Amino acid sequence: MKPNRRKFLQQLAIGSSAVAMGLPAFSKSPASAETLSNEAPLLYPNTSGARFNMSGYAAPKIDKVKIGFIGLGMRGPGAVSRMSFIEGVEIKALCDKLPERATAAQKYLEKKGLPKAKEYSGENGWKDMINNEDLDLIYICTPWHLHTPMAVYAMEHGKHAATEVPAALTLEECWQLVETSERNRKHCMMLENCCYDFFEMLTLNMVRQGLFGELIHAEGAYIHDLLGLNFDKKGYENMWRLKENIDFNGNIYPTHGLGPIAQCMNINRGDKMDYLVSMSSNDFMMAAEAKKKAEKDAFFNQFVGKNFRGNMNTTTIRTNKGKTMMLQHDVTSPRPYSRIHLLSGTKGFASKWPEPERIAFGEEWIKEAEMKKLYDDYTPPLIKHVGEIAKKVGGHGGMDFMMDWRLIDCLRNGLPLDQNVYDAASWSCIVPLSKKSVAKRSTSIDIPDFTRGNWTTNKPVDLTLDGGGNTKVRATK
Repeated sequence: MKPNRRKFLQQLAIGSSAVAMGLPAFSKSPASAETLSNEAPLLYPNTSGARFNMSGYAAPKIDKVKIGFIGLGMRGPGAVSRMSFIEGVEIKALCDKLPERATAAQKYLEKKGLPKAKEYSGENGWKDMINNEDLDLIYICTPWHLHTPMAVYAMEHGKHAATEVPAALTLEECWQLVETSERNRKHCMMLENCCYDFFEMLTLNMVRQGLFGELIHAEGAYIHDLLGLNFDKKGYENMWRLKENIDFNGNIYPTHGLGPIAQCMNINRGDKMDYLVSMSSNDFMMAAEAKKKAEKDAFFNQFVGKNFRGNMNTTTIRTNKGKTMMLQHDVTSPRPYSRIHLLSGTKGFASKWPEPERIAFGEEWIKEAEMKKLYDDYTPPLIKHVGEIAKKVGGHGGMDFMMDWRLIDCLRNGLPLDQNVYDAASWSCIVPLSKKSVAKRSTSIDIPDFTRGNWTTNKPVDLTLDGGGNTKVRATK
């Protein structure tokens, strides 16, 4: 057999195996033009020359982080406001499809006496911003389907990317993020703010200190009654979030619950998620709500008869080390907000929802005074450093600001980020994989290893402020 034909058949076999495993074939990879190696077995898209471990990667220091924001509808204005409090940040550009939104966001800079940012708008304004402006970080707060294209474009043009959740909606997109980040050595952080909640961070540090023993099981969720908001014509632009709930049955928004427990269980940093099983209830409310609203407003006729996702989705995950995780998603049913955040170990137990937050080291919950002592003894340095300021700045009780401050402090001091591209991909891939499991009568679905084996040696998230902590905050009222 001629060498060229042998090589062709080898590549064909590699591409076929990738498709069989639910991974994007190399022909669709951003790095597809690169030479395929002969490594076997191939458990991930092969990107010779781009395989650089971004876990623990410290990018060159940036004394003043120049930021461009994309998306100034629901989440974007709050992000601009929070960043305006952080010294060492220069907000250089503001972009939204609607020009009036970019203009409106200037008020946060005016309040702080900061220079006016350049405004961009229109369908491709974000590309013009990335192409034309000298920026270090692109902060993405757009509808979900734009997160990956914008983050990839930013990294390909030499910028770090920070995107709202979820970072990706398909396995193809997950691998695009990984490969682009590795190839360009640019950070891609998914802005999972719930990892910076006060109780979540307390329990993460307690896990590190061994207070819960060996973690066995963890649970997270996004249970939030958004029925009214999703059907609000003045809510999400062009009803985009409601549309995301059509023809999709799975966990469409897993990361708020998954992120914090994944860090507690050292996912991608000592353990990895192996496979999942997902099951959804029927839809008992969204189709009925669409029909009800259409009776009074013809605008909603477009949503009548659509196949909406089920009210409740439950997804269970088994890790390589034999531990289990459970995730739930329900943004329709009338019930109190919950992310659950449950940790069960060989020595202790913790849960935040239903409230109040509770911890036990046996069959009885600890008393209020004991809980206070745990907060005093095990609150991580980040919260002790900026926690009170964060409460004043705001953003979900302060966790949004702590996330932003930590991101900027890491970039300014050349420190690895708390959340890297492998977290963005592995936490986001639950979206398409849960859908696949539900569609196959809740069969088990393998979860790709986006670290390509580096999870065995990657170090856990650093909870200290070593090497940083010097980023100042402008005065708050």
